[in-house]
Amino acid sequence: MAYEEYRRWIILGFPNVEQGPVLDLVAGSIAGGTAVVSTYPLDLVRTKLAYQVKGAVNVSLRESKPSEQVYKGILDCVKTIYRQNGLKGLYRGMAPSLYGIFPYSGLKFYFYEKMKTHVPEEHRKDIIPKLACGSVAGLLGQTITYPLDVVRRQMQVQAFSSSNLVKGKGTFGSLVMIAKHQGWKQLFSGLSINYLKVVPSVAIGFTVYDSMKDWLNVPSREQAAVVVPVLSEDGSNAAPVHSS
Repeated sequence: MAYEEYRRWIILGFPNVEQGPVLDLVAGSIAGGTAVVSTYPLDLVRTKLAYQVKGAVNVSLRESKPSEQVYKGILDCVKTIYRQNGLKGLYRGMAPSLYGIFPYSGLKFYFYEKMKTHVPEEHRKDIIPKLACGSVAGLLGQTITYPLDVVRRQMQVQAFSSSNLVKGKGTFGSLVMIAKHQGWKQLFSGLSINYLKVVPSVAIGFTVYDSMKDWLNVPSREQAAVVVPVLSEDGSNAAPVHSS
């Protein structure tokens, strides 16, 4: 929804903008940033609760008492973080998420729409081409931006860890420190496993989205048009420009 709305607003605000994959890149990037800002506190809570479960397993194996903060659930985690660090605490580590989601979301839409232009017109509505375009879009976008996701996770859980590797470091400073102390391969640790989740997820998401538009008889971009009034030199309305 955000992607389509931002795309429409850009066309209305800049009637002369070239419509194509670059427009999809910009609209997708802004939409991704909006999604992160709206949902980041829940992502932070998920990461902390997952780390807590992992820590509890390690503690039980060592048969020693845990020293980390223990949360009773989602609401308790949100309240504790807010009480200890305020609203800022709920958005801790969001910077690398934004740095990552802007290119990831933008590239995802860019590659998907770009690849669709190479699909023959008679196969545009077929499921297999949509899945293929979505899979490649998710794979390329995830590969390019994965190191920033690694930094995000480390910044989110650094309060639990005794390591000072990324404490007090900025996003790009953390990238350098991780590569220096743990090796550049650490920046892509878990990427292959992530492919198993992200690639089919993106492929299915794009396919279902396009298929639902066809099922609901939503006009395609080639069929739909946004009427943008153009003023002539004397200030009167000239012929409108139709923008898909």
